[in-house]
Amino acid sequence: MAIKKSNKLPQAAALKQILKRCSSLGRKHGYDDAEENGLPEDVPKGHFAVYVGENRSRYIVPISFLTHPEFQSLLNRAEEEFGFDHEMGLTLPCEEVVFRSLTSMLR
Repeated sequence: MAIKKSNKLPQAAALKQILKRCSSLGRKHGYDDAEENGLPEDVPKGHFAVYVGENRSRYIVPISFLTHPEFQSLLNRAEEEFGFDHEMGLTLPCEEVVFRSLTSMLR
């Protein structure tokens, strides 16, 4: 089996890109008046919003999740399936029940 060479960004650069994308969502959706930093009021510092499942339910997760290999795998799948440049926010290709199970193990 041949090893497939990837054109993806190195892991640290990809994580920075994700964080930048997440933090810019508030400005795109008019939250500038809500807080000085342009983020929605319900997203505490050190967290970001993701959308999960068929109904695209919104979850607020800590940035520390980005260091866990299981969450990184989910982010890689999200990049392959959806990309990171769309209006809905960071959408994860995962059923809600699986996502809740994963996040409960990461806490």
